[in-house]
Amino acid sequence: MRSLFTLFLLVVTTAAFGQNSCSTALTITPGTYTVSGIDGPEATTPICIATGVASAAEWYKYTPAQDTAITITTDLGSGTDTRIQIYTGACGSLVCAGGDDDSGTAYSLASVATLNVEANVTYRIAFDNRWSSDGFTFRLSEQAPVVPVEGMVTFSTSTIPGLSGGDCVVDMNGDDLDDLVRASTSNINVQYQIAGGGFQGVNIPTTAADHSPSWSIVAGDLDGNGYTDLMYGGGQGATFMMANATGTAFTEVSGFPYIFCQRTNMVDINNDGHLDAFSCHDVDANVKFLNDGNGNLIYSQGGLGEVCGNYGSVWVDYDDDGDVDCFVAKCGCNPNDLLMRNDGNGVFTDVAPELGLSDNHQSWSSAWGDFDNDGDQDMLIGSSSSNYHKLMMNNGNGTFTNVTAGSGFDTFGGQSIEWCTHDFNNDGYLDILGGGAMMYGDGALHFTKDDTAPGNSGVGDFNADGFLDIASWSGAFINDGNDNNWVKVNTIGTVSNKDGIGAKVYITSALGRQMRQVKSGDAFSTMSSLNSYFGLGQNAVIDEIEVRWPSGIVDLLTGIPVNSVVTIVEGLSTGIAQPVLGELRIYPNPVADLLQVEVPMGNGTRIWELTDAAGKVVSVPTVLGGQLDVSGLGSGFYVLHLEQGGINYQRSFTKF
Repeated sequence: MRSLFTLFLLVVTTAAFGQNSCSTALTITPGTYTVSGIDGPEATTPICIATGVASAAEWYKYTPAQDTAITITTDLGSGTDTRIQIYTGACGSLVCAGGDDDSGTAYSLASVATLNVEANVTYRIAFDNRWSSDGFTFRLSEQAPVVPVEGMVTFSTSTIPGLSGGDCVVDMNGDDLDDLVRASTSNINVQYQIAGGGFQGVNIPTTAADHSPSWSIVAGDLDGNGYTDLMYGGGQGATFMMANATGTAFTEVSGFPYIFCQRTNMVDINNDGHLDAFSCHDVDANVKFLNDGNGNLIYSQGGLGEVCGNYGSVWVDYDDDGDVDCFVAKCGCNPNDLLMRNDGNGVFTDVAPELGLSDNHQSWSSAWGDFDNDGDQDMLIGSSSSNYHKLMMNNGNGTFTNVTAGSGFDTFGGQSIEWCTHDFNNDGYLDILGGGAMMYGDGALHFTKDDTAPGNSGVGDFNADGFLDIASWSGAFINDGNDNNWVKVNTIGTVSNKDGIGAKVYITSALGRQMRQVKSGDAFSTMSSLNSYFGLGQNAVIDEIEVRWPSGIVDLLTGIPVNSVVTIVEGLSTGIAQPVLGELRIYPNPVADLLQVEVPMGNGTRIWELTDAAGKVVSVPTVLGGQLDVSGLGSGFYVLHLEQGGINYQRSFTKF
């Protein structure tokens, strides 16, 4: 017995040592394995799933004898917070194949990864100590390959040299291409997307930031100089990095009172045309930074949620009244979600209790979008540690109906701190990413699960093919696409903030009418593109693009081809698409004195009317020689109406 016991100890010791690095990874087959602890000195790289580096890992390798699918799970009752990275390729040049963080059901912080694998290809499986070094048990099982669901897309792994943690996706230099950004306390690494393909990496040293983006990062042009600024959300406070006039250097702005920053956003809170900022506060009332238009961000606390537990904020116009409202997914000390309705006078009212949104549901983020293409904002409040998800349909009258039952989320299971929504397969219906899976939407609030999709991170188009890709720690998961059509819309504000954040973009085609609202900061920690992407399915004609700006200006475009990129400048849409017969055209917009008016061709008496933002008739205008004198009007938003031959036309404009 003593010799057998000694031999057993020798085997265990050898196995533990052999799994401490990629090159000495322990070979495994389907079965259950116990990891006594994570202390292998070779940490995981690249990071395939979630954000944040680790200092140690335990390594295994598995080679299937035939094409199959595998599931690797730690959701076996150990209660250890785990993270899995799965690779192919040789040690030293590993390529991400999959992974997971926090998709457990029995224990929400456990990991569950499912992927199709190829015969005779070696897969290296690494459990790192990003969250814990404690021991746990895992199981590898084989099953029939996952059959792609209808509309499913696949992703290919792409490594970007020099990138280490691209969790921010935004156009940094104004060329309308999505770049990848990784920021630290003393450096901003920008991987600029190059027209025609590829990236050019630039490291921009900065003065030491008071706070790192350890919890979230968000981006937008705060000072309107044409270059993107950054906001870091850290455990002790917020730091702004302001881009210079050429986007080649950044100036730190810190020194605000203590905030335990969670989700941060950039949004025009008071709709004065200047981009403001917001931060969830984990242990106190939420915080806003109002932009005075002179380069100053004025700190203010209160009025947008007064108690702790604030995690994931999204700013959208849920009641379609033209201003942005704030939803906060809550967890921890006070898990009652907030929906702060913007009353338009600087006052926000929490309407979550009366709308069925305040019920101790534990979540770190939510996904807001028009899931049923009826023109209003629906939402998924994804679970982070509670045992259910909530899919809420906007009824179009400022109320919601819980439609979780039968939607696919009632049996979804997976949990995550990161949830977001985009149309990844370009079929014209929003999909939802989170909980270790992609949920493909059908436009009728039903979703089909794809367990093989990458994890959640910043989303954008990294190869300019019109299909949305997902950032990874060392590169990207590139969407392999399909034959569906698409259109990409870039918004440039003139009266509204420079990025058009808060603008609603509508696309009308034979598929119906789709809507996106430009927002800075969704999911929980990451930043996704400020460009608006629309899938069109097999539709080959776009009837109309409409942009409703925060200022109230409305731009309409026609004659836009599919599979194209459209840049819309607020008030100047008529300079982008040629007017068609029957269209009333006005310019410049905004206007100071004389408004140029081009009337549609037609017969009959012309009847003119001018109304203000409240719809009140302010004058019966006289249009002479194609001009309307508006010099006597006060500053504000107006609509010019024309009735001719029984047809009504209207165009809006802003008077300086």
